[in-house]
Amino acid sequence: MKLTIALRKYKHLVINKKKVYRLCKELDILRPQRKIKPKHPKRISRNRTITASKMLWEVDIKYGFIHGEDRFFFILSYIDVFDRSIIDYHMGLSCTAQDAVTTLKRALLKRDLFGSKEKPVIRSDNGPQLISHILGDTCSGYGIEHERIPYKSPNLNAHIESYHSILEDECLNRHSFSSYAEAYEIVAEFVRFYNTRRIHGSIHGLAPIEYSKAVSQNTVKAIEVRV
Repeated sequence: MKLTIALRKYKHLVINKKKVYRLCKELDILRPQRKIKPKHPKRISRNRTITASKMLWEVDIKYGFIHGEDRFFFILSYIDVFDRSIIDYHMGLSCTAQDAVTTLKRALLKRDLFGSKEKPVIRSDNGPQLISHILGDTCSGYGIEHERIPYKSPNLNAHIESYHSILEDECLNRHSFSSYAEAYEIVAEFVRFYNTRRIHGSIHGLAPIEYSKAVSQNTVKAIEVRV
């Protein structure tokens, strides 16, 4: 505080900044603090009924451990709530807001949504990568609504949480990875298996891609998802 420095220098007072602040507050001579408005106001997740793919995607980050290198790695995934498919994911020794943005762009490209007016809602928790300005700017630029669940309510992000539980139980916990390269290969193979062959009782006993195809061909009835 400049006032503290001035009092010490010109009035030769022995005083610290806490006392100067307290005196200024008592005298009511403090300048009003500038209120910083968030660039992207927080949108709290709301109840939705999902009846088709591309309506709601959940995103979150999972950690894995490489025993041979004694370090962690990160997996950031976007899941389509309707058909349970992992649209795209990032895996790396770090996970930044830019990685979340790059993965989102790849997911939009895979689902042919860049030129579409209808974009999925993105739902996430309040992790630093997911509340960043760069992700907020990207969502605004593409006309995507990004909603965030309240703190300590992972049940509102249930589908990505369920996927990460499956990933941990059926993949990460079954391997003591000797290297990052090995971890990358095994996780990539598991994601392919999950999307194309792993049976889900909640979607007619089909794998995510099988279910999505069957719904589009009207060979099974679409199941509404309430979140």
